[in-house]
Amino acid sequence: MSVLEELKSRSNGVCELCGATDNLSVYEVPPVSTGGVDGSVLACNTCIGQVEDPQTTDANHWRCLNDSMWSEHDAVKVVAWRMLSRLKAEGWPQDLLDMMYMEPETLEWAQATGEGVAEADKIIHRDVNGVVLENGDSVVLIKDLKVKGSSMVAKQGTAVRRISLDHENAEYIEGKVDGQQIVIITKYVKKI
Repeated sequence: MSVLEELKSRSNGVCELCGATDNLSVYEVPPVSTGGVDGSVLACNTCIGQVEDPQTTDANHWRCLNDSMWSEHDAVKVVAWRMLSRLKAEGWPQDLLDMMYMEPETLEWAQATGEGVAEADKIIHRDVNGVVLENGDSVVLIKDLKVKGSSMVAKQGTAVRRISLDHENAEYIEGKVDGQQIVIITKYVKKI
């Protein structure tokens, strides 16, 4: 059974965030480490679009989180927490956040993207040219990098797609090179 089929079965064929029934697809909740059913939600195009692009966020659409934040699935709770944190200036999301409870490791996962942190306190990741890097960006290595703990060398010019940012250190990003998840220092990458 594919991840999509398992998620459809788990959610009874509706968006796990807003309950929509059309245009459903798998959304892997960043930073993606496990992926699969436990690291993903079944979501509609509207929800995925607004999660990935904060500029398009419609606060009223997310009133549905009043129900979905109580999901038994951690990935759904993580996305609900992130969206409520993004919208807390609206007033009503803060009330929901105050009611929400998550296990410490689930809360750490929710906070991993820096959602809910004040702009002044956010860590900003920049490539070698000073361009701001975001979760999901693609970068290219500007020099050969020896991967600690292995005999692998990540070659200059290698593209690393769908990076994730370290929310504690502005110099570190993570990405897959030759199928292996590695930590890369930002001064050795250029945004594509």
